[in-house]
Amino acid sequence: MSSPAEWYNSLPPISKVYGTLCLLTTTAVSLQLLPIYYIALIHKEVFYSFQVWRLLTNFLFLGPFSINFGIRLLMIARYGVQLESGPFNRRTADFLWMMIFGSLVLLVLSVIPFFESYFLGVSLVFMLLYVWSREFPTASISIYGLVQLKAFYLPWAMLAMDVIFGSPIGPDLCGIIAGHMYYFLTVLHPLAGGKLILRTPKWVHGIVAKYRIGAPAYTPIPQPSNTSGAFRGRSYRVGG
Repeated sequence: MSSPAEWYNSLPPISKVYGTLCLLTTTAVSLQLLPIYYIALIHKEVFYSFQVWRLLTNFLFLGPFSINFGIRLLMIARYGVQLESGPFNRRTADFLWMMIFGSLVLLVLSVIPFFESYFLGVSLVFMLLYVWSREFPTASISIYGLVQLKAFYLPWAMLAMDVIFGSPIGPDLCGIIAGHMYYFLTVLHPLAGGKLILRTPKWVHGIVAKYRIGAPAYTPIPQPSNTSGAFRGRSYRVGG
């Protein structure tokens, strides 16, 4: 059995860094080492006082130490890690771009009064859950050992539970919207014959390559020309 340190070191880089930053931020806030006001997304402070760091730091707070915080951190450790190690394996730049794109969508949605929130970390985690549910739609999931359902329905089941327990549904809906936008533009639309609109920018690939983040990108082996006219296809999902 591997030790906690070995398990931590084995995690893929983006999920590991994001989960660690969320844990450190919550710890600092709980110990009153970091005033929560200075990391919250307050639009007037961003636009009038140029406190642009708030556009990033608001994603790092998942709430105070509680059961809900633990669940959200576990969601990163499970769904984020499975995404990055599975469909996004050796595609670190694509996974990082998914997180960046999702964050940008959430920032835009936060301007709408119904979706307004000081912290968008919960929505970003829910976006990971939604994309995971689309990538692993037939996986069997147990909710509290009471209900068995397919992974495809998990985001909606979690949303229904928030309604039952009286929690705000805005953060979950934001995550679903951001996740579906990414999945539609990178997977569903191209599979339907449309053009791949949302490609991973070269500067994201450059950052990953410069700092050697994750495993080297997968380069498909060129196939001989098919003179018969039959389509051979590719064995990996459309990405950046």
